[in-house]
Amino acid sequence: MRYFIEFSYNGAHYFGYQIQPDAITIQQVLEEKLSMLLRDEIKLTGAGRTDTGVHAKRAFSHFDTEKTPDENFVYRLNSFLPTDIAIHRIFPVRPDLHARFSAKYRTYEYFISTVKDPFSSPLAWQFWRKELDIEKMNEACKILYQYSDFTSFAKMHGDNKTNLCRVFFAEWEQNGSEIKFTVTADRFLRNMVRAIVGTMVEIGTGKLQPQDMHRVITDKNRNSAGGSAPAHGLYLADVGYDF
Repeated sequence: MRYFIEFSYNGAHYFGYQIQPDAITIQQVLEEKLSMLLRDEIKLTGAGRTDTGVHAKRAFSHFDTEKTPDENFVYRLNSFLPTDIAIHRIFPVRPDLHARFSAKYRTYEYFISTVKDPFSSPLAWQFWRKELDIEKMNEACKILYQYSDFTSFAKMHGDNKTNLCRVFFAEWEQNGSEIKFTVTADRFLRNMVRAIVGTMVEIGTGKLQPQDMHRVITDKNRNSAGGSAPAHGLYLADVGYDF
């Protein structure tokens, strides 16, 4: 039987989602606890991999097992997990549904604090020394819809088979001292959202103009884009499926 698991996590103390040697990751912790409770070797396949320090509000993975989780399984699993990982539900799906390849879209959110705030500092980029022009940043957002090759925002020397993505939605909004960037696409390249945010902030401070986004993208060169925004302000907010 194939099961989907829906969960969230604070990634501050993890080296990303995906298992890697000599580093603690979200996948490693989840697999260990699932295997212990089900008394079966559980291997998770995630919807994607988040980098070190990145968070997730709504993430999905799938696993296959012959065991049947009981009605209290989510409660028991949460009891064994650390406080910075929470399981929301585990449910059976058809055997061909794949956490990564069946995803129709993914949504990320990025948070910026425009004041020095000791409470939000671990969870948002503290950018309070310069004012950001949200209107200009939203002008640049519209340009993202016109392109599909986002090589300029991809991690250099990455292992992507293609740098083609389709952006469905991108918008900045401000609520008091908090600025949030929301972006939805069919797929994302590694480091793509943080590179877009870093470039947008340069537009917001006047270092670049909104129309410069055309040049940044068509250059297909990571050096043409802005620096990567800090990881701790980034959240995987949603993944969409046809369940």
